[in-house]
Amino acid sequence: MKKIAVFAGSFDPFTLGHLDIVKRAAALFDELYVLLAVNASKKYYFDEATRAEMVRKAVAGLSNVKVEFFDGLTVEFMKRVGANFLVRGIRGAADVEYEQSVAWNNKNLYPECETVFLSSAPEHLMVSSTVVRELLKVGIAGSEEGRTKLAKYVPEDVLPLLITSTIDSSTQSFSTEGRESSAGSRLPSATLRG
Repeated sequence: MKKIAVFAGSFDPFTLGHLDIVKRAAALFDELYVLLAVNASKKYYFDEATRAEMVRKAVAGLSNVKVEFFDGLTVEFMKRVGANFLVRGIRGAADVEYEQSVAWNNKNLYPECETVFLSSAPEHLMVSSTVVRELLKVGIAGSEEGRTKLAKYVPEDVLPLLITSTIDSSTQSFSTEGRESSAGSRLPSATLRG
């Protein structure tokens, strides 16, 4: 029986921390779906197509990784593809508490769902999509020095997309509902999305 897992998130944008979790999960499972969350009530910094391109470029060398979109509960997608494992990255104590509550709810909704927690590598503990978005908002991508700094947060293949993407000005203020706050701490989510 194949071991199929899902790693879900906004990936707005996809970071080195995300890539580290994907690589490690890909080594543990036969198939890994990187599931991009689609939530109409949430404003994303990058549009769906750009986020998908970022993830696809970053994971291109991993043959057992597929990139998908899903508008709904992560566990519903898991049922659809026959996945029994949900991979979650943990950066610190705040993540543990939040992720345990999400894992409990997911298990309640889909008893076959086993959540697998992977601790962030030490070099990625402070890497977050929120930090990258904040750096982009202050114009750091406009200089060579700034791009060098951004390269510490995002995969090499993602960096050009950060720089060249046209960002809709209406998405400049992003929602923190159920995701990371501007301080990088996790906030509860009633939607149980990745």
